[in-house]
Amino acid sequence: MTYSWNEKALFNPEWPQENTLEKEYTFVTLTTGAVAAHDLLTVTGLVEMTVIAHCSTNLAGAATIELGTATTTAGILAQVANAEDIDAGDIWHDATVDKSVELTSVAKRNLVGEDVILTIGSTAITAGVITFYIRWAPISEDGNVVLA
Repeated sequence: MTYSWNEKALFNPEWPQENTLEKEYTFVTLTTGAVAAHDLLTVTGLVEMTVIAHCSTNLAGAATIELGTATTTAGILAQVANAEDIDAGDIWHDATVDKSVELTSVAKRNLVGEDVILTIGSTAITAGVITFYIRWAPISEDGNVVLA
């Protein structure tokens, strides 16, 4: 197996190992930070997926934020009640984002059969940057994930 820089850095034998994606998401008031469900990943078939979210620029705006699917909007990353609690260096894995160091065991393995959405509620997020690191493997024959 050949590793790119992020594959080796994020290696954990418990996570899906076949494929990796990375998406830097910049929040802008009237577009990517607006109150809405924002497409992050397009999923076909059934896949196993682990998502790690790392903030590089503080989020601004007291919005709720969660990552999941249309059916289970906080099924991948729990809802954070105030996005302003997500600061540069934080790793978002649960509802209380407060650390820049976490055990790899906090990264959940999910079975996903719908597109992945980032849901912003209550008010806009006016600024900030989160990078999503996605590791995934197909379960069904048609299982696939691409950036939306």
